[in-house]
Formats: sequence, C-alpha cells, structure tokens
Amino acid sequence: MSAKKSQSPSASGRDSFTSSFGVLVALAGSAIGLGNLWRFPYHVGENGGAAFIFIYIGFVFILCLPIMYSEFIIGRRSQRNVFGAFKVLAPGSKWGIVGIFAVLSSLCILSFYSVVGGWSIEYLVKAITFDFTREAGGNLDTMFSDFVSSPIKPLIWHVVFLLLTALVVIAGIEKGIEKYTKMMMPMLFVMIIIIAIRSVTLEGSKEGINYLFKPDFSKVTFNTLLAALGQAFFSLSIGCGTIMTYASYVKKSKNIVKLSAYTAIADTTFAIIAGCAIMPAVFAFGISPGEGPGLVFITLPKIFAQMPLGGILAIIFFFVLIIAALTSSISLLEVVVAYLKEEFNMKRTTAVIIGSSIFLVTGCLASLSMGVLSDVKIFGKTFFDLFDTLSSDFFLTTCGLLVVIFVGWRLGKANVMDELTNSGTIKFPKWFTETTFFIIRFVAPVTILVIMIFG
Repeated sequence: MSAKKSQSPSASGRDSFTSSFGVLVALAGSAIGLGNLWRFPYHVGENGGAAFIFIYIGFVFILCLPIMYSEFIIGRRSQRNVFGAFKVLAPGSKWGIVGIFAVLSSLCILSFYSVVGGWSIEYLVKAITFDFTREAGGNLDTMFSDFVSSPIKPLIWHVVFLLLTALVVIAGIEKGIEKYTKMMMPMLFVMIIIIAIRSVTLEGSKEGINYLFKPDFSKVTFNTLLAALGQAFFSLSIGCGTIMTYASYVKKSKNIVKLSAYTAIADTTFAIIAGCAIMPAVFAFGISPGEGPGLVFITLPKIFAQMPLGGILAIIFFFVLIIAALTSSISLLEVVVAYLKEEFNMKRTTAVIIGSSIFLVTGCLASLSMGVLSDVKIFGKTFFDLFDTLSSDFFLTTCGLLVVIFVGWRLGKANVMDELTNSGTIKFPKWFTETTFFIIRFVAPVTILVIMIFG
C-alpha cells in the first residue's frame, strides 16, 4: 500500500484529444458496441423489463462508474500506455502484468470483433442489393450459415474491416480517432433513432414495447441481478484497456468524473433506444425474441424483408452495426498500438502495421473456425469461441479486479483525490469523494469477484 502522493509525468510532445466532446465520443464509441444491439434488449425483456433497467442503471452509476474512474486515473495520471502506466505509477513492481492482461484482452476481443464487423459489411451489401427481399421465402437462415462457413468471403470482409480500423488509428488521436468518432457517433444515434421510430409505430409493436418496459418484479432473482451487473460491467469497456489508453490522451484540465458519467449515460441511452429499434419489430412480426448474431443476421433480415420500407431500414441498420463495431475496434487497436509504440519505440505507422497484422492472423483463425477449422478446438472451443471466452471470462474481469485493487490500495487515497478533483480545482461534496474511494477500495473488488465466480 502506498499513501505517498506521486507526481504525474509530463505529457509534453504526446498526442492528445483537443476537446471534451472529442474525448466523450471516443469513449462512447468504445463502450457502444455489438452487445448493446444483440444482448441488452433480450436481457431486459427476459429479466423483468423496466425492473431490469432500473437495476442495471443502479449498477452502472453506483458500482461501475467508480471502476471507470479508476481506469481513468491510471491512464491520465501516467500519460502512458496500459503497460507503461504501471511502470510510472509503481516503478520496480510487478503491477505491469495488469497492462499485459489489458493488451491480451484487447487482442482476444478484436480477433472476433473484426470478423463480425466483416459480416456486417457483407450484410450491408446484401441490403443494398435487395438480397433480403429476394430470399424472403425462407433461405435467410441458410444464407447466414453458408456465408460464415465459407473459407474466402468472410476473410475478405475481415481484411476490409481491419483496414478501415487501421486507417483511422494510423492517423493518430486528433486527426484520426477524434476526427472520425466525432462524425460517426452522431450518425450512429440518428440512425438508430430512425429505426426505433419506425419499429415502435408498426402494427403489433405494443407487445414488444411491453416486453422491454413493463416492470415485472416477479422475474427479479439473483440471476437477474447478476445479469444486470455483468451487462453493466462489460458494456462500459471496463477491463480491456481502452479507457486507460484513451485517458492517457486526456488533458489534465478535463473533468474525468463528468466524462465518465456522460459516457455511461450515452451507452445506456443507446442500449435502450436499440431495444426500441429491435424488439417491437420482432414482436410485430410474431418472431420469438433472441440474442446474439442470430438476432441481427437472421431474425432482423427476415423482418426487413417483410416490412414496408424494410430495404431502406436494413441499409440503415447495418450501417449502425458497422459503426458500432468500428468505433469499438478502433479503441481496441489503439490499446495495442500505444503499447507497441511506447514500449518498443516504434513509429505509429509501424505499430499499426504490426498490430493489424497480428489481428489479421487471429481474426482469420476465428473466421475459419466457423467452417474449415470448426473441428480444431482448444479446451473444447473453436478459435472464435476461445477468443470470446478468454476475454469475457478471464482477461476483462481479472484486469478490472486488479485495476481497482491497484488504485484503492497501491496508488492511495491522496492520488485518487488529486485526479478526481484536478488537484483541488474541482470541488465535490465530501460524501461523494469518500463514497467513491470506499467503493473503489472495498465494494468494487467484491463485486468483480462475484461476477467471476457466479457470472
């Protein structure tokens, strides 16, 4: 434990975000991803509707925000990548392993995320060429399975998606990540709102609205609490290094409490709107609700094929899916690029090429495991499932746990307060700062352990 107040390093010459809005859209882009579209709406409906939403929001703002503060504190105070941060804040210690876990977490996630991003591009093309309408007779199930099991086409789109991700990251923070997320995130919200308006005005959509928003406290069990807690934890990009990495590019004058809160609000708002965009339409067409890739690549195309103006909505929806996947992938690649750039003294271009090449290989393994490599399994899992399981069941939670232990017990209260208040220039009520530190030090570690044991 260390109560000694450390000095944060100078960020002289280091790239940084130019505005609070730039930080916010980048963080929101990292948090808002595929899970908001294909997992959150289903979990809401199956776990008590509005009752689940109330519980989820409580977990986000009471438990998960202090964990976000912890990652923000490490990144901004150190002004370094996820590994270098611990060398600065805890020199000579073994805490750097947390940064390695964060890099590996990003590696695992982007390995399958880029594949799904490629699927989204393929389905955007199908929407533009009216494939869903032509296949409305019942071949949409096999369309998806035939596509993902193909040894060639998914790989092509995987490469295209990675190239798009790399082109943004290679341009740097201000001219790349900040510039393009400022354009993409407003588009994302406008498009999902358009789909939601159409969905809730469909005849028969009321049942889907009730599924999402009618509170049913009889469905609230321990598993409901666990589902809400896990969804809140994973939805905010905790544990994969993206918050720490982006925070390292945030200027000392920015209010990290507000930025974290606004990110959580944006992520939760998008998830609820996504629920309104998807579930009312699912019920309007008499289809059983589900989650995962099957929901967005099989169920929704069936609906778009039958819906008035469905072709246009399909194009908009798969644009939404691509943007959600792309903004998350950009942040994941930046974690690896920052690590390679600073720890191995590489130019950004070189780091992006090497990082993207690694993801190219691992993504190919994930993609081919849906087809020709489906019989190749490690610990009983295909490459796609292995990357998913390693990230969600081990690296994310382990990294999150170690982060709050480090901030609460190793970094110390004085340094935490210094970062939260910007060296005393921002005033918060004493109850807020004391409660926040108590949650970081005691409640958050226990909460994450609960997810690890029972989740």
